[in-house]
Amino acid sequence: MKETIRIVAPAESEAPAGSAAENPAENTAENASESAACASAAPAPGVLQIANDADVLALAAEGALQGVTCIELNFPKFTDGRAYSQAVLLRRRLGFTGELRATGDVLIDQLLLMQRSGFTSAVLAAGVNAEAAPRQFVVFDEFYQGDAQQPRPHFAREAE
Repeated sequence: MKETIRIVAPAESEAPAGSAAENPAENTAENASESAACASAAPAPGVLQIANDADVLALAAEGALQGVTCIELNFPKFTDGRAYSQAVLLRRRLGFTGELRATGDVLIDQLLLMQRSGFTSAVLAAGVNAEAAPRQFVVFDEFYQGDAQQPRPHFAREAE
């Protein structure tokens, strides 16, 4: 089974480093400190916040990703999907292995595609019920197309 995105409630995303800002069922001391650092208002060392209109390939060429352990990609509106493309580029083309966090106007309907695009955590928009999020990940158990987690399409996996 694929890993699901860790959900961070909006009020908890401002938690100080080392606090348990995540869903309690998914919490570990290591995850909590890493995720709290990633979600802080003023980025901690190793955290990079990228606007959704930024060219991630140019940022990588400039060396902006060196030493970065967490990248926050912003969804200013739920209808603006440029951060999905940024996530795929970061994972597949640039090989980024750290935390990718979705911020901004994040709704639970987007979580499955975020997971497939390479996001590892999401800060839900204010007013979104985080308890409904896990249901998004059991709707489909397999996908025909490849994605950031499983780049090979289904037909290529079947041939093995």
